[in-house]
Amino acid sequence: MLNIGNYNTLKIVKMVNFGVYLDGDEKEILLPARYVPKDANVGDDVEVFIYHDNEGRLIATTLHPKAVVGEFAFMKVKAVNTTGAFLDWGLMKDLLVPYKEQKMTMREGKWYLVYVRLDHVTGRIMASARIEKFVNNVPPKYRMNQEVDLLVADETEIGYKVIVNNLHWGMLYHNQVFQRLEKGEHLKGYVKEIREDDKLDISLSPLGYQKVDGISQTILNTLQLKGGYLSVHDKSEPELIYNLFRCSKKTFKQAIGLLYKQHLIQIELKGIRMIK
Repeated sequence: MLNIGNYNTLKIVKMVNFGVYLDGDEKEILLPARYVPKDANVGDDVEVFIYHDNEGRLIATTLHPKAVVGEFAFMKVKAVNTTGAFLDWGLMKDLLVPYKEQKMTMREGKWYLVYVRLDHVTGRIMASARIEKFVNNVPPKYRMNQEVDLLVADETEIGYKVIVNNLHWGMLYHNQVFQRLEKGEHLKGYVKEIREDDKLDISLSPLGYQKVDGISQTILNTLQLKGGYLSVHDKSEPELIYNLFRCSKKTFKQAIGLLYKQHLIQIELKGIRMIK
C-alpha cells in the first residue's frame, strides 16, 4: 500500500524523456528526470518520497523533506495568502498551514513549530501549528533509561520542553543540561522518569551504572588520545567537563572514582593520569 507523505520503495515500470514511472499499485507515479538515479533501468527499486504536486497529482522525489507525516519540525514561512501560510518544506512544493490550523496568524519570514499530517477530507499533506492536538495522545510506554529521539520545542524557566519520539512531551531541566540548546535541534536522550501526568523527565546521558561505565570508557579513550594525562579533575568547572566528556560534574566524579578503584588512573593535584 502506498504511504503518502512518507518514503516508499517502488519499482520502475516505464522510462520516458521527462523521467520514469513507478509502480504505485493502482496508478503509476512520475519521478521527474532530475531525481532519477544514474544508470536506472526498468525493474529497479528506488526509494522515494510521495506527495502531491500543485495540480493535486501524486508525484515522487528523492529529496528529503524537513519532516514526513507524523513528525514535528520548525519551518520558515515563505509566503502567506488567503488560503494560509506556506512553509519551506525542502521540496519543490511548499507546505500549507491553513488558517484554522494556526495558533496565531503566521507571518512571512518567521519560524514555527508544526506537525505534518494528512488532511482526512482531501487526502493532501498539510501542517498544523496546533501541536498540542498531536502530543500525549497515547499512554507513554517507555523503560527507564530507554534511548529516545528528542526535538527541542521551547525553553522555559526550569528547562527545555522537548518532544519525545514525535509522541510525548518531555522536560530537560536546566541544572542537568551543560550545553546551549536551540529550538528545532534534534538529539538523543534517555527516559529518566514517567510522571503522573504522563509527561517525561529526560536526561541527555544514560542513567546509573550504565552512565558511569560509559563515561568511564570515554575518559579512558580520551586519556589514550592525549598521551595518558588530562588537566581536568573533580574541582574543574562543569562546562570544561561537559565539553570534554558530555556529562555532568557529578557523573564525572563518579566515573573517575570507579576508574581509581579499578587502579586504571591516578588522581593528581591538577589532573588525572592513566596507569600503564
